[in-house]
Amino acid sequence: MSPTKTAPSSVLDRVLVLEMVRVTEAAAIAASKLIGRGDEKAADAAAVEAMRAALNELDFEGTIVIGEGERDEAPMLYIGEKVGKGIGPKIDIALDPLEGTTITAKAGPNALAVLAIAEEGGLLNAPDVYMGKIAIGPDYPEGTIDLTKSPTENVKAVAAAKGCEPGDLIVCVLDRPRHQALIAELRALGCGIQLIPDGDVAGVIATADPDTGIDIYMGSGGAPEGVLAAAALRCVGGQIQAKLIFRNDDERARAKRWGITNLDRIYKLEDLAQGDVIFAATGVTDGSLLQGVKRKRGGLITTESVVMRASSGTIRRVATERRTRF
Repeated sequence: MSPTKTAPSSVLDRVLVLEMVRVTEAAAIAASKLIGRGDEKAADAAAVEAMRAALNELDFEGTIVIGEGERDEAPMLYIGEKVGKGIGPKIDIALDPLEGTTITAKAGPNALAVLAIAEEGGLLNAPDVYMGKIAIGPDYPEGTIDLTKSPTENVKAVAAAKGCEPGDLIVCVLDRPRHQALIAELRALGCGIQLIPDGDVAGVIATADPDTGIDIYMGSGGAPEGVLAAAALRCVGGQIQAKLIFRNDDERARAKRWGITNLDRIYKLEDLAQGDVIFAATGVTDGSLLQGVKRKRGGLITTESVVMRASSGTIRRVATERRTRF
């Protein structure tokens, strides 16, 4: 499915497109100082502080609907926190200042600073729980994937739509013990599997990029990452279905506090992100989507970012150079 036509938002001024890149750049540069240092918390904290400072310089009334967690768990950028100067348009913000904390600590691939914005009410206010997901890129008939069906049924449906055999497909899966049965089922079909250590936002987006070779994303990851990935797919096309996974009564109660009453609901793309959406990401470490932050001689820092907008269908890649010493 190609991107659907979305009316431009009168709230999301085009100036905000590049402003969002500046925000993700700030977070990525701050986190990059901790690449390979083995300290996940320090890397995350650096990205959070930099992103928060950058957001608070902007002329809008922003509300974090996807953030670092709830207020009692996260000192900054928690769900419900207000950011911006408090003047201008009201917008909802989904963010992950450092998507891939473990990756960054170990200097692995595909760590990103990620942000999405929409008009007030445009992004699902999802609790910080697990979410089962399946996603494919654009140009497939609507309904090709169905989260209520088995992985085998979904693989066969995608293969039929693509005009190939199931064994010709590549499926991206987070490398977690909970996915052992899924991996075994996919390998029984002959599928290629790209296991990723972290970073399922990048994994979902990869399905929309033919150069990655990834056809399907499957498995469970964070619900916040599911909303961010959906925001990106709203801009570039594709399909995603998701379902919140609750491990205990505390997580069910958390969902109800955020207004989620149907705990078994299957969410589709526009249930997660609707209307005009702007998505921005900056690479922290090198990956399939973006190059990471590079620190060069003479105080030169280079970054690579991508910014997308649903209403225009535009995808801009932004390469930035800045000098920290003169």
